[in-house]
Amino acid sequence: MKRYKIIHRTYYNYSTQVSLGEHHLLLRPKEDHELRIESFHLKSTPSAKILWYRDVEDNSVAIASFSEPTQHLLIESEVMIQQYNESPLDFIVADYAITFPFQYLDDDRFLLAPYMLLPDSSTQHLLDTLLATIYTQQEPIQTYTLLQRLSHHIYRRFTYKSREEPGVQSVAQTLQLGSGSCRDFALVFMEAARCLGLAARFVSGYLYAPLMSAQVGSTHAWAEVYLPGGGWKGFDPTIGDIAGEDHIRVAVSRLPQAVPPIAGSFSGNATSTLDVGVWVTLC
Repeated sequence: MKRYKIIHRTYYNYSTQVSLGEHHLLLRPKEDHELRIESFHLKSTPSAKILWYRDVEDNSVAIASFSEPTQHLLIESEVMIQQYNESPLDFIVADYAITFPFQYLDDDRFLLAPYMLLPDSSTQHLLDTLLATIYTQQEPIQTYTLLQRLSHHIYRRFTYKSREEPGVQSVAQTLQLGSGSCRDFALVFMEAARCLGLAARFVSGYLYAPLMSAQVGSTHAWAEVYLPGGGWKGFDPTIGDIAGEDHIRVAVSRLPQAVPPIAGSFSGNATSTLDVGVWVTLC
């Protein structure tokens, strides 16, 4: 078991006073048999009324409501977790899904359908071309090996570039530019997996990077694929490997744009600037 402390600080500065609308916060990690939360603290300036709920994909969402005008907004979360995912390869895939291709069982396929929707035809053609460079149908291959090969291919082929602006590049943009952020790589992997007939979803969270633990970091993104018998398994094309003990999930979605850490609005004649800092340390 490893213990991590995560501080996530977001600061908005407005050119003049504004009224803040509701803000939806995805900052609390997802608890399961691999991850436990020891403590979680959330604060804001100005202060807010916080209501919690779990959305349709079981993400823990805080709704922050503000009552006073302001020229500044600070939202900070501090969480201490216990991470038990020390052996991410310690799982067993169902016999029928060990070798690719395979078909999900009917009951599973019904539930997984939203995570199997194919991209538009032009994007699908681009991804089929990419997949052809790492796999041919005449080649017998284990399902996990194929997914790991895809993750490593994206890592080797594309150049990582941090992007502060919100949103995710389209697959076509990433392929054309040959570069992108972790969000962009996760989308390429997710859509490519769907083109293989697999259920895949987008993950937003944090990554502990030991060489950068003392520096200001950012949130991280990767993808998960549903493997019968093993469940949802994470693959991180930014590092070309399976998601492991240094990956801390916060939110999952079938749509990458649906899980920003903070989403909200303001009213008033003002411009704004944004400053974000994330620190993940091993305790």
